[in-house]
Amino acid sequence: MIEAPDLSLAALAPLLFVFGAACVGVLVEAFAPRDVRHPVQVAIALVGTLGGLVTSLLLAGERQVTAGGALAVDGPAVFLEATIAGLGALSLLLFAERSLDPARSAFVAAAAVPAGSPRDRELMTAPRVQTEVYPLATFAIGGMMLFVAANDLLVMFVALEVLSLPLYLISGLARRRRLLSQEAAVKYFLLGAFASAFFLYGLALVYGATGSIRLSAIREASAGEAGGGVLLVLGLALLVVGLLFKASVAPFHAWTPDVYQGAPTPVTAFMAACTKVAAFGAILRLLYVAFGTSEWTWRPLVYGIAIVSMVVGAVLGLTQTDLKRMLAYSSIAHAGFLLTGVLGYGSGPDGTGSGLGPTMFYLLAYGLTTIGAFAVLTLVRDGDGEATHLSQWAGLGRRSTLTAAVMALFLLALAGIPLTSGFTGKFAVFRAAIDDGAWPLVLVALLASAVAAFFYLRVIVLMYFSEPAVDGPTVGVPGLPTTLVLAVTVTATVVLGVVPGAVLDLAEGAARFVG
Repeated sequence: MIEAPDLSLAALAPLLFVFGAACVGVLVEAFAPRDVRHPVQVAIALVGTLGGLVTSLLLAGERQVTAGGALAVDGPAVFLEATIAGLGALSLLLFAERSLDPARSAFVAAAAVPAGSPRDRELMTAPRVQTEVYPLATFAIGGMMLFVAANDLLVMFVALEVLSLPLYLISGLARRRRLLSQEAAVKYFLLGAFASAFFLYGLALVYGATGSIRLSAIREASAGEAGGGVLLVLGLALLVVGLLFKASVAPFHAWTPDVYQGAPTPVTAFMAACTKVAAFGAILRLLYVAFGTSEWTWRPLVYGIAIVSMVVGAVLGLTQTDLKRMLAYSSIAHAGFLLTGVLGYGSGPDGTGSGLGPTMFYLLAYGLTTIGAFAVLTLVRDGDGEATHLSQWAGLGRRSTLTAAVMALFLLALAGIPLTSGFTGKFAVFRAAIDDGAWPLVLVALLASAVAAFFYLRVIVLMYFSEPAVDGPTVGVPGLPTTLVLAVTVTATVVLGVVPGAVLDLAEGAARFVG
């Protein structure tokens, strides 16, 4: 007899909301008239993600394993699912902006039309839009939420593919600079396929060493006398490589600057915030739950990669002249800072760690700040679309005081200046690493932060202390969606910097994995 696995629909509600909305979006794409698709798709995607956010919050305090042991519903899963759903909803609002581009959308009218063809030039200013981006993005959000809750390696791999494939597609759907966008999509797809192969090969080796793909069973096997030996360590290394690629950690970061620059800016914001949260959620679960008893096998690896990522992100960020590429290297440096939190590992029996709560707080703070920074990028425009070259931002403080002030706030938060969310997040993860004895790593992190602060402050100096160019870019008036995103992200960046106590306590309270 085959027994049906136990299923708790209440525990699965956030995933059901998001995947349900994505499926309805596909049906709308197939059957609704073109004229009504855009508002309907936006509404469905927002209902799905906000429904996922609300149901995740209602699950606070739950601790169970469901779906036949394949999914964990615990503090970190619920906190990160809520974070991904909230950041996803903000990203979808950026997707829905209709008042900045003359063609009323950042997305191409018909993706199948060859770039540069007469038909492509004709559609450049058409108000039509490829509305498939909404169900695709909703599927990606669902995949990310499944990724952080996966309790076995096979479900984790399926979630990795569900979140990745839509991202490969929507990266290539920019209305302007289409060849750059398509190049970004191809690079992301090819390198992403390699990373997925690494993950799958690691999964096979871990299964060969332990006889199971369930995280708790791997933990028990790795705690045994033999400890799985070389096969298990190699499997762990390959799994970590696959996950670090998604988190854009150096030296697995080669795709990041090109994809951030080429993808439509709302998609870049979505990737920079949500994919980072999902990847680190999976890294935390894998290292703390499956390999929590054998931290000696992964500590030196993570220690070294954290240093490489911080140094590469900070140093190469100095040389960038394009703001989107600069923010990509900023993302690589922040991935290194997040890994210092991952190292703050407490040796509790249930996979708790002093670095878990601070790392989750950092992911939330970083995601909100990054989405805000990219939202400001969409406002500064020239004849070719967004003006992302540094020289075009000269004197922006005189053209639009408010836009420059908001961007300055986000850049200061990314630099980790006190009274911003970035400072609170860095302080929390660095303290967790010091508590666990990794003070040399924190020293490197502080030096990297000081170096990285230069390229954030350079933009602020340009905006306020340089003469604006005569034929410089204009600052667009945002519509309601972008205004909402900026209001939420500015408020969150200030509140999490000035009075972070409640959210930090929430993250600390959620920092307990279920086996």
